[in-house]
Amino acid sequence: MKIALALLAAAIAAPLSAQGPAPFTIEDSGRGFYRLDDAVKSIGDRDAVIRIAPGTYRDCAVQEAGRIAYRAVTPRTAIFDGTACEGKAVLVLRGRDAVVDGLVFQNIRVPDANGAGIRLEKGPLLVRNAIFRDSEEGILTADDPASSIRIEDSSFAGLGRCDRGMSCAHSVYVNAYGSLTVVRSRFERGRGGHYLKSRARRIAVSDSSFDDTRGHTTNYMIDLSSGATGSITGNTFVQGPDKENHSAFITVAPEARETPSAGLRVTGNKASLAPGITWPTVFVADWSHEPLTVSPNMLGKGIKPFETR
Repeated sequence: MKIALALLAAAIAAPLSAQGPAPFTIEDSGRGFYRLDDAVKSIGDRDAVIRIAPGTYRDCAVQEAGRIAYRAVTPRTAIFDGTACEGKAVLVLRGRDAVVDGLVFQNIRVPDANGAGIRLEKGPLLVRNAIFRDSEEGILTADDPASSIRIEDSSFAGLGRCDRGMSCAHSVYVNAYGSLTVVRSRFERGRGGHYLKSRARRIAVSDSSFDDTRGHTTNYMIDLSSGATGSITGNTFVQGPDKENHSAFITVAPEARETPSAGLRVTGNKASLAPGITWPTVFVADWSHEPLTVSPNMLGKGIKPFETR
């Protein structure tokens, strides 16, 4: 009888062991999970780090509470491919805080055409060394004026859309947050919409590149939809030939003058048109009618430095 029970236990355990080690591990406890959402739910309202093993995952998670860091064991080898929770994103974040470190998000599409790597619904967010590619959206947020977002050393490629008679999606779309900081990041190969669209009250974009040479039906590089203070400095911009709107690189308050823009600095940037483009365009188009600093910048032929609209 004991032998039979032992054989039965071995047979039940075999499929689990065949899966290999659990890929999602809570750092402080060493407890492993086979589903990311189970790991997140086990944390509750605590602070924790989830270490994610190399691999390609058709998985997603919703964070309702707590402060969680989602960290790749080996940067850019943990790939989340094609699966969205709540019809929104791979990571739906509405806890107290979140860090996303070294992850890759790709091929995210949902019925409302806003499929994203990250949907941030409240709380601060730090994104570091991540890749967002070939999806409808990279990062999309709700409103949280008391919180901040920082994106560093990350890339956004093959994102955005303006089709199907639906509102456009963008590589990054930040709604009414307190601040947005983007440093040492790359935006390229947009598929529609803007590369960086923000309604945050304060903006800081520096040492980043916006390469539109292989973009398709794209719009602005940086769209400060409701205005903003802060700075756009030390970046490189190239406007490509396939544009839905080529009238400007950067816009200030084109939709509404809801946020003060006085003192916004756009300085020390380089901007050019891709080879073969002959249309005139404007580096900064301003609807705020507030005092801005838009010089010095190194602008290529055909690019007017500033225009009030």
